[in-house]
Amino acid sequence: MDYLIGQKKPAAPQAGGLVSEDGTPAQGATGTALIADGNEATFMADVIEASRDIPVLVDFWADWCGPCKQLTPVIEKVVLAAKGRVRLVKIDIEANRSLTAQLMQLGLPLQSIPMVAAFWKGQILDLFQGALPESQVRKFIEDVLKAAGGGKMPSADLLEAARLALEENQPAEAAGLFSQTLEEEPENPAAWGGLIRALLALDDEEAATAALNDVPAKIAHHADVEGARSALELKKEGRKAAQEAEELRARIAARPDDYEARCGLATALNAAGQREEAAAELLAVIRADREWNDGAAKQQLLKFFEAWGPVDPATLAARRRLSSLLFS
Repeated sequence: MDYLIGQKKPAAPQAGGLVSEDGTPAQGATGTALIADGNEATFMADVIEASRDIPVLVDFWADWCGPCKQLTPVIEKVVLAAKGRVRLVKIDIEANRSLTAQLMQLGLPLQSIPMVAAFWKGQILDLFQGALPESQVRKFIEDVLKAAGGGKMPSADLLEAARLALEENQPAEAAGLFSQTLEEEPENPAAWGGLIRALLALDDEEAATAALNDVPAKIAHHADVEGARSALELKKEGRKAAQEAEELRARIAARPDDYEARCGLATALNAAGQREEAAAELLAVIRADREWNDGAAKQQLLKFFEAWGPVDPATLAARRRLSSLLFS
């Protein structure tokens, strides 16, 4: 998923000693496998004692359990993606009936599997039952890491680094990091939205459009993706409007109530990065005639807000001014 042809992608952050030189998950810091089959004899060492240093997930399953066969490869994938931050021990409850009985006496609901329990410091920290989708399994592990001391999935580190790179006007680096995040989490809407915005910052509308078309259908209407979609649409509109900016200014100078020209100029100003000025043109139209063209100026301003993001200074300032106009 590399939208920057020929560019070397930045290396992903790694947990020290937990990833092999080629970047593949290896063994834990103590040489223990990240995924292992457990039994009654090894449960104390593999789960209880091991959880004093690292969260340990225990996947309780049975060969006759269909949902177990769906869940196990999903949880294995997410554990490997965690690159040593958690371990997974798989327990066949039919082959370990004595252990199962003991754990049920302690309150574990093993009468209904699949069940995954997270152990930390020798205690059960959290659990879930049923064959959850990958996104929910990932969220479960992220919550476990947070509860166990504030750790995060490697993809969260990548996403944070990508956002910082974009904020610091390093769009090429940001696009590479967003792409890496998507390799680990193909349905991460924040990463998709960030990738599209980074490509727009590189003035590569073609790649941004291709990325938008590749967004999985189930997250296509997420706020992060919709915001990036609006930014792409405004970029395309603004490029055309920028070519007409001087003509638009002349029209407004001749007729200040040429609201169509003001809306066009607002689009051009936004494309040029002049957000406050763009908002000012639309607010001038709303102040003069808020119902002009079925409220077109207000709709365009709201589209700007969506593209800029809810916490952008230009959004906050213009939204206050819009509220003052609408409710005064």
